Amino acid sequence: MQIRPILSALRRHKAGTILIALQIALTLAIVCNALFIVHERVERVSRTTGMNESDVVAIQNRYVGTPASYVPLVKTDIQALRAMPGVEDAYATNAFPLRQGGWSTGVQLKPDGQKDGVQTALYFGDEHALKTLGVQLIAGRNFNAGEITPFNRDDRPAPPQVIVTKKLADKLFPNGDALGKTVYYSKGRPSTIIGIVARLTVPWTDVDFQEMVTIMPLTFNSSYQIFLVRAKPGQQDAVFRSVAKTLYDVNRMRVLPEKYGVRTFEMVRSRAYEKDRGMAILMSVVCAVLLAITAAGIVGLSSFWVGQRRKQIGVRRALGARRSDILSYFMTENFLIALAGVVVGVVLAIGMSQWMFTHFEMQRLSFTYILVGVVALLALGQAAVFAPALKASRVSPVEATRSV
Repeated sequence: MQIRPILSALRRHKAGTILIALQIALTLAIVCNALFIVHERVERVSRTTGMNESDVVAIQNRYVGTPASYVPLVKTDIQALRAMPGVEDAYATNAFPLRQGGWSTGVQLKPDGQKDGVQTALYFGDEHALKTLGVQLIAGRNFNAGEITPFNRDDRPAPPQVIVTKKLADKLFPNGDALGKTVYYSKGRPSTIIGIVARLTVPWTDVDFQEMVTIMPLTFNSSYQIFLVRAKPGQQDAVFRSVAKTLYDVNRMRVLPEKYGVRTFEMVRSRAYEKDRGMAILMSVVCAVLLAITAAGIVGLSSFWVGQRRKQIGVRRALGARRSDILSYFMTENFLIALAGVVVGVVLAIGMSQWMFTHFEMQRLSFTYILVGVVALLALGQAAVFAPALKASRVSPVEATRSV
């Protein structure tokens, strides 16, 4: 098949050729970047928290009234929760993974540091926290009951003992000797790392210090409390239904918000990644629509050209061209148009990715997505033109030449 006659024919149909090529280019640029965003969102939704997420119930509680201290109320509630049928363990905290709200601070190696060091999320807890969360302690020890102290909102959290995640420990002490070392969460107040857990993520889904977590042996002296409860296997539903009644039976001077007061961890995860799932679905729909429109444009233009060239096709058939030659002609013609489109599309895709990287701090588009997009668009073009090309190959030489 000679390319020159095809290029000559395309020059006589410049408008249609340019429009289809530009449509393919825009589709490639948008689809590559959209699929990259979808992949990022799916990866984010699928990432684990480091805790055993099954059988966990989260309660957001606010006490009504102003007692001298909220700590006795918290201890009473925790005892009631641990005594519930089907409950394995429970503790009170200020935050937990995927909550989308919590505290963070800088941790430093020197007591006189003028700037924040490594950023870390802060989780308050007691000796029951690790078991309730279901995290793996890989070095050191857990807290003991005598190390748990009250914490007031106006204080700076800097207890004598802390447990950190391995990622935070490695960031602070790259040589792997973090256990037993001293760090500073508040100027001049040392904290000793007594334990290291394998993994635990921060409460937020969109920060860049995902596994930088410190667990502190503190009880928050505040009207606002979060209780985490681990149910025994198979008992989560029963605990979920009865936990509110248990707390109200202990003390009715409290508020459990109707929507977020009592949630399973599955509900917490679903809400935390709601926007990511929505974005992934939206981008997927956009890709599907663009590909369908592009395919329809190729089919429409090819069918139009076949209708215009029936006489020329008949002449070629009468001069000995086989049906496969006619089919090959239209397939090659479309391939050249698509090839020009994807070349322009690659440039647009890279430019669009750079623009999003600059303005929205997104990652740069992987070349793999561009390569897959190019192959997909070329294959789509060939698939879309096949039916019109097949129709052209069936034109009868006698029927086409009668009107010549």
